[in-house]
Amino acid sequence: MNIIKSSLLGLSVCAALSGSLLSDSVLADATVSSAESIDRGEYLARIAGCNDCHTAGYPEAAGNIPKNQWLVGTDVGFKGPWGTSYPANLRLYFANNDEEQWLARARSPMLPPMPWIALRDMSDEDLLAIYRFVRSLGPAGEPVPVASGPDQPVNTPYIEFFPKNLPVQAASH
Repeated sequence: MNIIKSSLLGLSVCAALSGSLLSDSVLADATVSSAESIDRGEYLARIAGCNDCHTAGYPEAAGNIPKNQWLVGTDVGFKGPWGTSYPANLRLYFANNDEEQWLARARSPMLPPMPWIALRDMSDEDLLAIYRFVRSLGPAGEPVPVASGPDQPVNTPYIEFFPKNLPVQAASH
């Protein structure tokens, strides 16, 4: 009887250890995958032009802005027939929303000049890579001004758009 108990105890210890090793292996793979996803997200944010609007001074500096200043939005608005919209502080947005909320938002119409159709057409994998990259930067900056309607006064600097024959699609802010 003692031999059986001892063998069962030995098997239990072996199972626990191998389970622990397996968990460590799975965690290591997840960390590598997460790091790869974050790197891919940074690449996608760069080539998709996220910094062009969401990082102050990025185009003017030819992209030579320290990463700790990226994607905090700006109070320079974009004024057009839709009103005035502002590039969101993505660092705060992603800090306050989970992956599912981001996927839903990325596939929803947004105010101009946000090229939301590019987000809509991205794969979930690419959208999540962007999400994970921005989250990896951590929250920073201040909230940007709230978008305003077409007839409301604007008290911030803005870029004015005069689109010809361009239908304005209703979007959530």
